[in-house]
Amino acid sequence: MPITIPIGAHYNTGHGLRVRWESRAAGLRIGRMVRTPLTPEERERGERLGRLLRESRGGRSMAEVAAGAGISAETLRKIETGRAPTPAFFTVAALARVLGLSLDDLVGRCPLVAV
Repeated sequence: MPITIPIGAHYNTGHGLRVRWESRAAGLRIGRMVRTPLTPEERERGERLGRLLRESRGGRSMAEVAAGAGISAETLRKIETGRAPTPAFFTVAALARVLGLSLDDLVGRCPLVAV
């Protein structure tokens, strides 16, 4: 279904794209949506989550835990090192299940704390 976008207006597609009708001459402009930068508190919480998951993994390999959670080992590596400080809820839930952690425990041990 076509949509009408007024000149100069933005439209978010819901798929990480942002559309703007510049002008009749310039035409349609498509760009990526910019994510709001994380606060220091959010980054610290992500690092704590990563440490907790890494400790809970114990002697199991990263590949084994990642496969059990249905994610790639690279994604788990990014979460554990804090490079992905805000993983999706269902990713965290799957990792918690594989590692035998409750979501309540994760939330309790990774609160948002002022840095």
